[in-house]
Amino acid sequence: MTTPVNRLRPRRSCLAVPGSNPRFLEKAQGLPADQVFLDLEDACAPLAKPEARHTIVKFLNEGDWTGKTRVVRVNDWTTEWTYRDVVTVVEGAGQNLDCIMLPKVQTAEQVVTLDLLLTQIEKTMGFEVGKIGIEAQIENAQGLNNVNAIAQASPRVETIIFGPADFMASINMKSLVVGEQPPGYPADAYHYILMKILMAARANNLQAIDGPYLQIRNVEGYRDVAQRAAALGFDGKWVLHPGQVEAANEIFSPSQEDFDHAELILDAYDYYTSEAGGKKGSAMLGDEMIDEASRKMALVISGKGRAAGMQRTSTFEIPEA
Repeated sequence: MTTPVNRLRPRRSCLAVPGSNPRFLEKAQGLPADQVFLDLEDACAPLAKPEARHTIVKFLNEGDWTGKTRVVRVNDWTTEWTYRDVVTVVEGAGQNLDCIMLPKVQTAEQVVTLDLLLTQIEKTMGFEVGKIGIEAQIENAQGLNNVNAIAQASPRVETIIFGPADFMASINMKSLVVGEQPPGYPADAYHYILMKILMAARANNLQAIDGPYLQIRNVEGYRDVAQRAAALGFDGKWVLHPGQVEAANEIFSPSQEDFDHAELILDAYDYYTSEAGGKKGSAMLGDEMIDEASRKMALVISGKGRAAGMQRTSTFEIPEA
């Protein structure tokens, strides 16, 4: 009997590392990012891709990635590199790999194809079948139109990721700054895209991840864009530079005050719905009425805080009779 895979891993900060750069691969191991993805796609020049596959295998097998979700981004299915990326990396380091990230996903069939290839490799190599997850990156209009089907395409799917740069180009958006608002539009030009990705993810119990912010030295700009995604309910965001990691980890974690409050709601609701607490459906916590809906909202905040390793600083005290 196989052990169920935890698909909801911490992904507040998802660090992109070129698979062809040993120095960056070495440095990434010491950074406090929740996830590191070793990139064979855009960060690797075409002539460097074959060697980069083997470099990635070496670093996955020999590096210390403790506490990090280990991902490799392969090339998309319209290229000649994808199958060899998957076969080389998974055969060589599948037991030290958590997920494959598939870029520019346009249809559910592309996810199914990756699932089938992974299954064949796992069976051939004697690996646990189904353990390696899939992260699907949405980078154009067709992918967004099909995002619900993509999210349902395989039980391996763990995240839906927004790829803003290619997406902006694919819809002819009038901006050269990735992730920033285009001039002349007074509202949030990304709201529909982000919400559609988020709805597809949540409807299928997946995580939703925002893509990169390319002005890597503008940490305040990064924070602004990240806070927008976090406010909607996204689980994390890509980081391209060590300076962005701390910002992502902070923004996609609850504040200490919110975490403590969520934990108090859970404790109070457990007490008031119990025999000792009077079997109440709703009750007062201070000046706030709490009920089942409050518990569900608190579970979200509490879960994010616990995943981030937060410790509560307050305790629920049973009221005196």
